[in-house]
Amino acid sequence: MSLTGAALKRNKTPSIASASARPELLLQWYDRHRRRLPWRSLAGETPDPYRVWLSEIMLQQTTVKAVGPYFEKFVARWPSVSALGGASQDDVLRMWAGLGYYSRARNLHACAVAVARDHGGVFPDTEEGLRTLPGIGPYTAAAIAAIAFDRRTMPVDGNIERVVSRLFAVEEELPQAKPTIQQLAATLLADTRAGDSAQALMDLGSSICTPKKPACSLCPLSEDCIARVQGMQETFPRKAPKKSGTLRRGAAFVVTRGAELLVRSRPEKGLLGGMTEVPGSDWLAGQDDKAAKAQAPDIKGILRWQRKVGVVTHVFTHFPLELVVYTAEVEKRVRAPQGMRWVPIATLADEALPNVMRKVIAHALDV
Repeated sequence: MSLTGAALKRNKTPSIASASARPELLLQWYDRHRRRLPWRSLAGETPDPYRVWLSEIMLQQTTVKAVGPYFEKFVARWPSVSALGGASQDDVLRMWAGLGYYSRARNLHACAVAVARDHGGVFPDTEEGLRTLPGIGPYTAAAIAAIAFDRRTMPVDGNIERVVSRLFAVEEELPQAKPTIQQLAATLLADTRAGDSAQALMDLGSSICTPKKPACSLCPLSEDCIARVQGMQETFPRKAPKKSGTLRRGAAFVVTRGAELLVRSRPEKGLLGGMTEVPGSDWLAGQDDKAAKAQAPDIKGILRWQRKVGVVTHVFTHFPLELVVYTAEVEKRVRAPQGMRWVPIATLADEALPNVMRKVIAHALDV
């Protein structure tokens, strides 16, 4: 028995629409309701692999709404993958600042360099070829192959996971259910227009099959959806309880010299690699304020640190963070310690500052 048939039999709910009709129903719906997105080609246009790739990297763990302005800035500054490959990593990080998950920006630049250097500025047109590039994993390779090159493959993002898990009432919890959902999603591929099949499911999950209060009456697959028939749409996909990371604590030291701020660059590898930050302590679980303050930078002219009231909080993927903020002012003649530099406060928007550092600076300078 096929995986689709097994899912239907297990739930003891008959399918009204045949399995073979679903791909065409999706495409008919997509042709009427496709979203207009900055990176998406219009009906009948040939997709631009560069724009598809750039959008897919940006959209990882980020919303369409947040990505839009960044995408527009990037393509205006670097209209081709070769142009992006010719940029410096620092420039790319500056343009990326605020979008989060900064390893994506470093991989983005490394991939552009590789495509320009090793492939003559042309993306490989198969999943296997795309997987050889920096920062392109199984999902991204499938998405680019389907959307940019119409390869018959189905990428599965969070929207597609939700649609498929409800359509077939997949009882297994995520992430263990991913292989099952991948197989079921592949049954929704049309014989042609693979990229449109994938984007149809993405749009369906974004606009109709939403996490809360899905608009089932507008869904082209509603009569065939097991979760809808059972009245249990919002209980899918099943998810294992999230494990919250241990709280880490630390201190940030904000030093000004007139209209300038003392900053440094984080190590290239690791969390927020290569990004700009104010000096700070280690971020450790159980670290007390005294131990964190003892890691203040040794700067001539600072007699005492002024502690700001309150703390700055930030949540990373694997742990929450609390930072105590200390401030100090130095005279104009004070030089930056080794590995640090003074930057004009007025141009901080051009620095590759992660969101947590922007929070720290705003807290310290009351801006």
